[in-house]
Amino acid sequence: QVQLVESGGGLVQAGGSLRLSCAASGSIFSAAVMGWYRQVPGNQRDLVATITNSGTTNYADSVKGRFTISRDNAKNTVYLQMNSLKPEDTAVYYCKLTFVTLYYWGQGTQVTVSS
Repeated sequence: QVQLVESGGGLVQAGGSLRLSCAASGSIFSAAVMGWYRQVPGNQRDLVATITNSGTTNYADSVKGRFTISRDNAKNTVYLQMNSLKPEDTAVYYCKLTFVTLYYWGQGTQVTVSS
């Protein structure tokens, strides 16, 4: 069983920065694809960024050049550095671990960007 615990969310002014962290339990982290997703109430959960076990990254067009995903396999942790935040980045951010056919979600962390 894998547990994911996100942290680092909060309230920030437009143009500011936040760094989200997601710590994973278990032994499959280093082999897994890690991702960050976000969801606004009433909308679907959307991809923000992913990183493979070899470090290949992928970003939604809306965050390219502003957000950076990274991972530390020694700490079983994935990060999302968010810069130049905009009010439209306001959402609950979720961490996801995918390993072959298995996937796990964290509980989410709220990010609110004020204008």
